[in-house]
Amino acid sequence: MQLLSLETSRLNLRWLTLDDAAFILALVNDPDWIRFIGDKSVTDLDTARNYLETGPLTMYRRHGFGLNRVALKADDVAIGICGLLQRTSLAEPDLGFAFLPEFRRRGYALEAAQAILEHTSKITGSSRFAAIVSPQNIASAGLLEKLGFSAIIRRNQTQAFLICMLSI
Repeated sequence: MQLLSLETSRLNLRWLTLDDAAFILALVNDPDWIRFIGDKSVTDLDTARNYLETGPLTMYRRHGFGLNRVALKADDVAIGICGLLQRTSLAEPDLGFAFLPEFRRRGYALEAAQAILEHTSKITGSSRFAAIVSPQNIASAGLLEKLGFSAIIRRNQTQAFLICMLSI
Protein backbone atom coordinates (compact mmCIF):
# COMPACT_ATOMS: atom_id res chain seq x y z
CA MET A 1 0.00 0.00 0.00
CA GLN A 2 1.47 3.34 -1.08
CA LEU A 3 0.88 6.33 1.20
CA LEU A 4 -0.36 9.47 -0.50
CA SER A 5 1.67 12.63 -0.21
CA LEU A 6 0.88 15.44 -2.65
CA GLU A 7 1.93 19.07 -2.84
CA THR A 8 0.31 21.94 -4.69
CA SER A 9 1.45 25.55 -4.74
CA ARG A 10 -0.31 26.25 -1.42
CA LEU A 11 -1.25 22.88 0.05
CA ASN A 12 0.06 19.57 1.36
CA LEU A 13 -2.19 16.52 1.11
CA ARG A 14 -1.56 13.28 2.97
CA TRP A 15 -3.44 10.35 4.40
CA LEU A 16 -5.23 10.97 7.67
CA THR A 17 -3.89 9.33 10.83
CA LEU A 18 -5.24 8.85 14.34
CA ASP A 19 -3.21 11.94 15.29
CA ASP A 20 -5.73 13.98 13.26
CA ALA A 21 -8.57 13.22 15.71
CA ALA A 22 -8.86 16.78 17.09
CA PHE A 23 -9.08 18.23 13.58
CA ILE A 24 -11.69 15.63 12.55
CA LEU A 25 -13.71 16.34 15.70
CA ALA A 26 -13.94 20.02 14.67
CA LEU A 27 -14.61 19.30 10.98
CA VAL A 28 -17.41 16.74 11.35
CA ASN A 29 -19.21 18.92 13.91
CA ASP A 30 -19.28 21.96 11.63
CA PRO A 31 -22.96 22.86 11.02
CA ASP A 32 -22.52 22.65 7.22
CA TRP A 33 -20.99 19.16 7.51
CA ILE A 34 -23.96 18.03 9.58
CA ARG A 35 -26.42 19.70 7.17
CA PHE A 36 -24.96 18.42 3.91
CA ILE A 37 -23.09 15.23 4.87
CA GLY A 38 -24.75 14.12 8.08
CA ASP A 39 -24.20 13.76 11.80
CA LYS A 40 -21.48 11.16 12.34
CA SER A 41 -21.99 11.08 16.13
CA VAL A 42 -18.41 12.16 16.73
CA THR A 43 -18.54 13.82 20.13
CA ASP A 44 -15.03 13.52 21.58
CA LEU A 45 -11.49 12.46 20.68
CA ASP A 46 -12.24 8.76 21.20
CA THR A 47 -15.18 8.80 18.77
CA ALA A 48 -13.08 10.89 16.35
CA ARG A 49 -10.36 8.23 16.41
CA ASN A 50 -13.01 5.55 15.88
CA TYR A 51 -14.41 7.52 12.92
CA LEU A 52 -10.92 7.67 11.42
CA GLU A 53 -10.24 3.98 12.03
CA THR A 54 -13.54 2.71 10.62
CA GLY A 55 -13.68 5.27 7.79
CA PRO A 56 -10.58 6.67 6.08
CA LEU A 57 -8.03 4.23 7.53
CA THR A 58 -10.14 1.23 6.55
CA MET A 59 -10.65 2.71 3.06
CA TYR A 60 -6.86 3.03 2.62
CA ARG A 61 -6.36 -0.63 3.57
CA ARG A 62 -9.16 -1.89 1.32
CA HIS A 63 -8.72 0.30 -1.75
CA GLY A 64 -5.38 2.09 -1.48
CA PHE A 65 -7.07 5.50 -1.45
CA GLY A 66 -9.47 7.56 0.64
CA LEU A 67 -10.01 11.00 2.13
CA ASN A 68 -6.84 12.98 2.74
CA ARG A 69 -5.87 15.68 5.19
CA VAL A 70 -5.43 19.01 3.41
CA ALA A 71 -3.09 21.46 5.14
CA LEU A 72 -1.61 24.82 4.33
CA LYS A 73 1.91 24.38 3.04
CA ALA A 74 3.16 27.45 4.91
CA ASP A 75 2.37 26.23 8.44
CA ASP A 76 0.88 22.70 8.11
CA VAL A 77 -2.45 23.81 9.59
CA ALA A 78 -5.16 21.28 8.70
CA ILE A 79 -7.93 23.07 6.78
CA GLY A 80 -10.02 20.27 5.28
CA ILE A 81 -10.21 16.87 3.67
CA CYS A 82 -10.34 15.83 0.04
CA GLY A 83 -10.04 12.50 -1.67
CA LEU A 84 -11.74 9.55 -3.24
CA LEU A 85 -14.12 7.04 -1.69
CA GLN A 86 -15.24 3.72 -3.09
CA ARG A 87 -18.95 3.31 -2.49
CA THR A 88 -20.72 0.02 -3.07
CA SER A 89 -23.46 1.93 -4.93
CA LEU A 90 -21.07 3.43 -7.52
CA ALA A 91 -18.68 1.80 -9.97
CA GLU A 92 -16.49 4.91 -10.13
CA PRO A 93 -14.49 6.39 -7.26
CA ASP A 94 -16.43 9.20 -5.56
CA LEU A 95 -14.72 12.56 -5.00
CA GLY A 96 -15.40 13.94 -1.53
CA PHE A 97 -14.28 17.13 0.16
CA ALA A 98 -15.03 19.30 3.19
CA PHE A 99 -13.25 22.33 4.60
CA LEU A 100 -13.42 24.25 7.85
CA PRO A 101 -15.53 27.41 7.46
CA GLU A 102 -12.63 29.86 7.71
CA PHE A 103 -10.90 28.19 4.73
CA ARG A 104 -13.82 28.11 2.30
CA ARG A 105 -14.13 30.30 -0.79
CA ARG A 106 -10.36 30.71 -1.15
CA GLY A 107 -9.82 28.14 -3.91
CA TYR A 108 -8.32 25.51 -1.61
CA ALA A 109 -10.98 22.87 -2.36
CA LEU A 110 -10.54 23.35 -6.11
CA GLU A 111 -6.76 23.14 -5.80
CA ALA A 112 -6.93 19.98 -3.67
CA ALA A 113 -9.54 18.27 -5.85
CA GLN A 114 -7.59 18.97 -9.04
CA ALA A 115 -4.47 17.49 -7.46
CA ILE A 116 -6.35 14.35 -6.34
CA LEU A 117 -7.98 13.79 -9.74
CA GLU A 118 -4.76 14.40 -11.70
CA HIS A 119 -2.71 12.17 -9.40
CA THR A 120 -5.25 9.35 -9.52
CA SER A 121 -5.53 9.52 -13.30
CA LYS A 122 -1.77 9.40 -13.69
CA ILE A 123 -1.16 6.59 -11.18
CA THR A 124 -4.13 4.32 -11.86
CA GLY A 125 -5.22 5.27 -15.36
CA SER A 126 -8.73 5.97 -14.03
CA SER A 127 -10.59 8.36 -16.27
CA ARG A 128 -14.08 8.37 -14.74
CA PHE A 129 -15.04 9.80 -11.37
CA ALA A 130 -18.29 10.38 -9.52
CA ALA A 131 -19.37 12.86 -6.84
CA ILE A 132 -22.53 12.94 -4.76
CA VAL A 133 -23.88 16.31 -3.63
CA SER A 134 -27.08 17.70 -2.17
CA PRO A 135 -28.75 20.12 -4.61
CA GLN A 136 -28.98 22.58 -1.70
CA ASN A 137 -25.19 22.58 -1.38
CA ILE A 138 -24.68 25.32 -3.96
CA ALA A 139 -20.98 25.86 -3.17
CA SER A 140 -20.02 22.18 -3.59
CA ALA A 141 -22.14 21.81 -6.72
CA GLY A 142 -20.40 24.88 -8.14
CA LEU A 143 -16.98 23.42 -7.38
CA LEU A 144 -17.90 20.18 -9.13
CA GLU A 145 -19.03 22.20 -12.14
CA LYS A 146 -15.69 24.07 -12.20
CA LEU A 147 -13.93 20.69 -12.18
CA GLY A 148 -15.96 19.61 -15.22
CA PHE A 149 -18.45 17.26 -13.55
CA SER A 150 -21.91 17.02 -15.07
CA ALA A 151 -24.94 16.36 -12.88
CA ILE A 152 -27.55 13.63 -13.03
CA ILE A 153 -30.46 14.19 -10.61
CA ARG A 154 -31.49 11.15 -8.59
CA ARG A 155 -34.06 10.68 -5.86
CA ASN A 156 -34.27 8.20 -3.06
CA GLN A 157 -37.26 7.83 -0.75
CA THR A 158 -36.31 10.77 1.46
CA GLN A 159 -34.43 13.29 -0.67
CA ALA A 160 -33.13 14.33 -4.05
CA PHE A 161 -29.40 14.26 -4.64
CA LEU A 162 -27.06 14.80 -7.53
CA ILE A 163 -24.66 12.22 -8.84
CA CYS A 164 -22.09 14.09 -10.84
CA MET A 165 -19.82 12.39 -13.35
CA LEU A 166 -16.46 13.41 -14.79
CA SER A 167 -14.54 11.76 -17.62
CA ILE A 168 -10.98 12.93 -18.17
